Parts: sequence; structure tokens; C-alpha cells
Amino acid sequence: MSLNILVDADSMLPAMRAIILRRAVKGNIETVFASDRLLKDVEEAVKNHTAQLRAPLRQVLDKTEIRKVRSSIRMAIVPQGKDSADDYIVSLADENSLVISHDIPLLSRVIEKGAAAIDDRGNVYTKENIRTRLSERDVNGILRQMQVFDGKTKRFDARTVEKFANAFDSMITSLSV
Repeated sequence: MSLNILVDADSMLPAMRAIILRRAVKGNIETVFASDRLLKDVEEAVKNHTAQLRAPLRQVLDKTEIRKVRSSIRMAIVPQGKDSADDYIVSLADENSLVISHDIPLLSRVIEKGAAAIDDRGNVYTKENIRTRLSERDVNGILRQMQVFDGKTKRFDARTVEKFANAFDSMITSLSV
């Protein structure tokens, strides 16, 4: 089986989605963006990718066959509610999946299913390091409740976007071999 990318798109910044979309189009990689709302940038990318795939076939296939050619990218709109996108992604994840999310518990769940996992800041998660990250998350939550720690995370800047792009590209390359 070939690689597929599963994106927890609800909290994914457009800059990160653009990186994922470019690579998905370039490699024609099966990619699912799960969200509780329509994302215009993903919808536009699906439309453009479908047109790109169909263009060279217009001279050789009839209209019925051309309509069967579709983008490998899709938008999955899930019901609103806690963990609905997460549950959907977990249901699709397997050892051929790369899951991208900011949600550490979600990444833990897909790692258990054998999927590769990366967050939106370019951090790669494995069976070896996910428990530590979950523990850190829990401690930070307790500190926030005690008002000892404000929980503010570092803002996204050009370096963060670059780190994500490099880590994402490395993961795609290593998983495609």
C-alpha cells in the first residue's frame, strides 16, 4: 500500500495547509483534511488538482471517463463536537499513514495504530517519545489550572513554518521509500 496523509485541519494554520497541499499535489498522495467546517483553501486545491489531472486526458478519453479522474486530496467534514475529527482520523489511520495534528492525545492514538505522526511545529512523535510528551502536556495543564503557568505557546513565525516544512518533507521522503 502507498502512503496517505491525514490532517487534523481544524486547528491547522493556512500556511501549514498550503505546504501539505503542495506536496500532496506534487506526489499525487492520498490526503484527507478532516474538519468540522469547509476549508476554502482545501476546496480550491482539490478543484485545481482535479483539473490538472484531467487536462492531458481530454484528447484521449470521453467525458464519462474523464469525470472519473479526481484529485487524491479530499476534505472530510465531520460533525461538530469534541474529538469528532480525531475519531475520524483514528478510524482511517494505519501503518501507511502520516498524521499531522497539534493534538498530542490524537497523535498518541494513531501511533498506537502504527501511523507516523508529526505536529504543526515540525516535531516528530514516535512510540518512544509520545508518553513523555503526553506527561509534559498533563503537567502543563495542571500548572495552568494552578495559574502558575499561563500556557502561552510560541507564536508561529517563518522559522516555525520552515521547521514544519523540512520535517514534513523528511517524513514523506522516509515513508515513501
